[in-house]
This record gives sequence, C-alpha cells and structure tokens, in this order.
Amino acid sequence: MILDDYFNLFKNGIFICLFLSTISYWFSLRFTNFKILYDLAKISSRLSTLALFSFLASRWLQYGYFPLSNLYESLIFLSCLLLFVHQILEYKTQSKFFGAILIPIILFITSFGDLTLPLEMQKASALVPALQSNWLMMHVSLMMLSYAILLLGSLFSIIFLILFLPLSKGSEINFEIAGNFKEPIGFKELSEKKGPYGALLSAGGQFLLALDNWSYRAISLGFPLLTIGIIAGAVWANEAWGSYWSWDPKETWALITWLVFAAYLHVRLIVGWAGKGPAIVASLGFFVVWVCYLGVNFLGQGLHSYGWLA
Repeated sequence: MILDDYFNLFKNGIFICLFLSTISYWFSLRFTNFKILYDLAKISSRLSTLALFSFLASRWLQYGYFPLSNLYESLIFLSCLLLFVHQILEYKTQSKFFGAILIPIILFITSFGDLTLPLEMQKASALVPALQSNWLMMHVSLMMLSYAILLLGSLFSIIFLILFLPLSKGSEINFEIAGNFKEPIGFKELSEKKGPYGALLSAGGQFLLALDNWSYRAISLGFPLLTIGIIAGAVWANEAWGSYWSWDPKETWALITWLVFAAYLHVRLIVGWAGKGPAIVASLGFFVVWVCYLGVNFLGQGLHSYGWLA
C-alpha cells in the first residue's frame, strides 16, 4: 500500500510539472515581456527531469534490474531521455522554442503510459528468463536513446517543412518565437553555401537553416546508435533464441527505420541535397519510429511484444 501511494505520488507530481511547463512555455512565446513565464517553464521542466530520473533510479535499486522490462518503463525511460536532450539543447541555445515543442510531446507520452496502459503493466515484475541478461541494458537503452534522438531530428524536419512552405510562397513568418536562438556549430559555413539555402537566406529564414542543420546533426548521431542497438539485439537474439534474425515484427520495422534514415543520410552526404527533400524523408522517419517502437506492440505478436493487447 505504501509503495502504491509512493508510485501514485510520483506520477501525479510528474504530470503536474510537465503540464505546468507546457503551459508556461506556450504562454512565454506569446507574452515575451513576462520573463517569469519562461523561468517557471524552465524550473518545472527541470523538476520533471529530476522526478523521472528519480523514479527510474528507485525502481532500479528496489527491484535490482534496469527498468526497461515492459512498455510502461520504456515509455518513462523515453520521456526521461527526451527531457535530458531538451535540457542540453536549451542550455546551448538559450531558446524557449525547444521546450514549446518537446515538453508537450513528453507530457503526451507519460500521460499515455499512465492513463492508457493497464495498472498491472505499470507495476514492476520479475524478469522473464529471456530478459535476464546483461544485454538488456545495452540493447534496449541504445535503442531507446536512438529513438529519442531520431524523433527529435525528425521533429525538426517536420517544423522545417511547416515553416518552409509558406516562406517559399513569399509569405511572411514571425521568427521571433524562437527567442534568443544561437547559431549552431557550422551555421556560418552553411550560410555561405548557394543552392537549396539561397531562398531561405534571401527571405530572412536563418532560423530554418538552423533547424535543418540541427535535424541533420541529430539524425547523424541517432543513426549510428540505432545501428549498434540493432547489432547488439541480433547478438542477444542468437544467445536467447538461437537465431540472429527472425523477421519478428519489431525486427522488421527496426530494419525499415534503419533504411529510412540511411536514405536520409545518403541524400544529404552522397547526393548533396539539403532543405526540403531530405526534410521530407526525415519527416517520414518520425512516423516510422513510432510504428517501430509503439505500433508493433499493439499487435501483441512476436518475440518483442510487451504483452499489451496480446
């Protein structure tokens, strides 16, 4: 009973902090003169990060295994990773833009886990024999980290396309919503290039150029993590099930995800495209990652099913 109360207290506290942070970030974009709104948003987001990290750490210490044994724990772990990435980006750019788009997504993920998944799935339980391996931490944590970074990079591309389309038609866009957006590494070099970026620069869309650059850098980091995670999973599968690859639904969609982002990097690095074309490919990757991570579990089939709707 005490553990249940402690569990519910954590969930309620995390929801309140994330909700407060979401509202504060949104209002801070509209009412830029009220600095207290941005301060409140930052404080509540940091409290959310600390609360989620403490929640996962307490489960690890209490039950003796890395908290990635079911769908609920993986959702909380993904939310925690996204919060850490958000804190890093906000620190480096001093922009409220990242919080305004990331915190609502994290709020949705945590709320989905708390309100949609059965209560029994939210409770920690003994690991099944196949998961009682040191590969659990390496494979699953790498996959979740790659998902978080790839989702972030893909989200930047989606926002790029949303802002690029009216700009390409000559419409005016207010880029002040980005706040004090600092130039990312390589911004100056990219701004000196011609071709796909010419229209953006002539229209004053330096923020779009920064978005495209951040998207490329995020996906360039997430892709090798995804590759290593898939290889580690294949080695673990051979150890647990006697086969490196079984064309399980999760394995199949992991391969599709890898191919989509490989295509993105190919058109960026080999073909030399930038801007709208690669952004479309990356935007497709956003939905493919969600199908791979979450959609496959709805089927309740395969070796990677977390048991929901099985």
